[in-house]
Amino acid sequence: MRLLSLTLILAFALSAAGGDWPHWRGPNRNDVIDEPSGWDGKSWIADKPAWRAKAGEGASSPLVVGEQVFTLGYEGGKDVLRCLSAKDGKQLWSVNYKCPRHPRFHMGDEGLYSGPSSTPEYDPATGFLYTLSIDGDLNCWDTKAQEKKLWGRNLYGDYKVERRPKLTRAPQRDYGYTSSPLVHRDWLLVEVGSTKQGTLIAFDKKTGKQAWASELKDEAGHTGGPTPMTVEGIACVAVLTQRNLAVIRLDAGNEGKTVATFPWVTDFANSIAGPAIEGDSVLITSGYNQNAICKFKVTLKGAKEVWRKKFASKVCTPVIHDGHVYFAWQRMRCLDFKTGEQKWEGGAFGDPGSCIVTNDDRVIVYGLNGKLALVEGAKRSPNAYKELAVKDKIFGTLAWPHIVLAGGKLYCRDRDGNLAVFATK
Repeated sequence: MRLLSLTLILAFALSAAGGDWPHWRGPNRNDVIDEPSGWDGKSWIADKPAWRAKAGEGASSPLVVGEQVFTLGYEGGKDVLRCLSAKDGKQLWSVNYKCPRHPRFHMGDEGLYSGPSSTPEYDPATGFLYTLSIDGDLNCWDTKAQEKKLWGRNLYGDYKVERRPKLTRAPQRDYGYTSSPLVHRDWLLVEVGSTKQGTLIAFDKKTGKQAWASELKDEAGHTGGPTPMTVEGIACVAVLTQRNLAVIRLDAGNEGKTVATFPWVTDFANSIAGPAIEGDSVLITSGYNQNAICKFKVTLKGAKEVWRKKFASKVCTPVIHDGHVYFAWQRMRCLDFKTGEQKWEGGAFGDPGSCIVTNDDRVIVYGLNGKLALVEGAKRSPNAYKELAVKDKIFGTLAWPHIVLAGGKLYCRDRDGNLAVFATK
């Protein structure tokens, strides 16, 4: 059973090169990276960026594959996919397609977001890159052939997806498609949110043809994307829909079957932070009416709540590492993973937030208008928030896009599409 579980984990991770950041939340899809923070005991990152670039409006995060950086952003009625040089930021190639600034059923908060929110997905096995626009344009690009588009489809049109319903007394919201696609074996898993065909749809990653649909038919949530996990040795994926935490099977003969659901409805359909996985446990969190973080243990018979604490994250998906949980919303927090008890809190990061745990047990935190902080992890500082270095106001607008660390470089982006890259020391 241990060998089977390890095989499944390796299948999910794929074979990206060391130093790459090929997926949403990094090479292992959990914001834990086998790369040092760069702290030398006195200083951290260079005072000035190694290079800057424009990526277009949006909350999509960069991907780094070898010497290439992929960005997706909105400019003048189009989404633009760019390939930049990781060395100096020079554009190597770009492609674009017509797309609205806001999705077709947008409702509320238009002043806070625009352009693509979904981070692309890279498949090391093929060299294909998958992008999802805020208006449901799902496209597959061959990065080895630069500008070649292999296939594309629109999720709103193909699946007749409607505006997200109003489920609480809070005002109605719809931000379009926000979650990142996920490659698993020969499939591209996408949270389509079709109430007629399925919440999760698996497409053939080479052709774009539908392979199967989940039996669950919830509307899509506003989160970072489906998250792989194994349950009793079975490959599964956790999805936070508008209505539920759902765990869905991926094994042959059971594709799309529901393992577990747990009701989780957030005001404004606004559970932005995605599920965080550690073994057979799942963490979910959101603010507003929920104002909580919860841990669940999942078996093939369902999900059982282990603990619930009144600590919330609105944007930052929790990072689980070495028995601790880290997340940044307003303040940076560290919880005990086993009990949910808070170990420490500190700093000030506003509503935006993302963080990375490095292999020297330090946490890189990103928020506000481009505030970068390096914080000691719980092993080095078990009882107090200890900030080693901070760099504030890198940009003038909110830092919705996720921070990225790859090859000794920190990739920082704001919602207006300004990209600044700092070398760690």
